[in-house]
Amino acid sequence: MSKPIISKAKQVGGLLFLSGVTGKGENAGDQAKDVFEKIKKNLEEAGSGLDDVVAATVYLTDINDRPKYFNPVWSQYFPENPPTRTCVEVGLAPPSKVEVTVIATIPK
Repeated sequence: MSKPIISKAKQVGGLLFLSGVTGKGENAGDQAKDVFEKIKKNLEEAGSGLDDVVAATVYLTDINDRPKYFNPVWSQYFPENPPTRTCVEVGLAPPSKVEVTVIATIPK
């Protein structure tokens, strides 16, 4: 069995870096919900949480999905004091429409 070429999470000091997470669903909104549930689980496994996310990079196959699908989901998971965010339009392997990476702190 070969070794993985990337890690899904990497801790450096008090920071946690999560690799790009994709999700399942019919549209970008459904996929975003699945993505954030996976991110939430990965953060909790590392002793962190959504409140500890300081930065996110969002990759969308259609930047027009941002206001219609992605932003409402983002607001549900980060209702107050959201992390910094960069959104870019990219080509993702179908059927993915959304991929998100995050950097979070790990509270002591």
